[in-house]
Amino acid sequence: MTYTLKQRTREGREELFDPVRHKWVAKTPEEQVRQTFVLYLLNVRGIPISHISIEKAIQVNGMTQRYDLVVFDQDGKPWMVVECKAPYVELTQDVVEQAGRYNKTLRAPILGVTNGVNQIFFRIDYETEEIVLL
Repeated sequence: MTYTLKQRTREGREELFDPVRHKWVAKTPEEQVRQTFVLYLLNVRGIPISHISIEKAIQVNGMTQRYDLVVFDQDGKPWMVVECKAPYVELTQDVVEQAGRYNKTLRAPILGVTNGVNQIFFRIDYETEEIVLL
């Protein structure tokens, strides 16, 4: 199955269809980046839709936070955490640290940030504490 970016205007509001959450969501610059990345995961990387989670609440340092996107492996363990930003948002150290805070709870071996123009991804080895830029 090939997934496409579905868009509509409803009551004057532009929306995108999120195939993971099975619902229409507001078309914001960040959401457009997230949905484009989801389509990449589904269509190019062949990730099963059931292995992708979007905007779920987790506890980070005793506070409830919402991650942007997590991909799970065959065993249901977090494999990749991705923080999505609007195209005009620079991928700074603060953005990487935000994704890193979510990953302290999730402990995925792949951590990334994207604004749809640029991407920064890391592989994390929790035993050696080595972080490699991919």
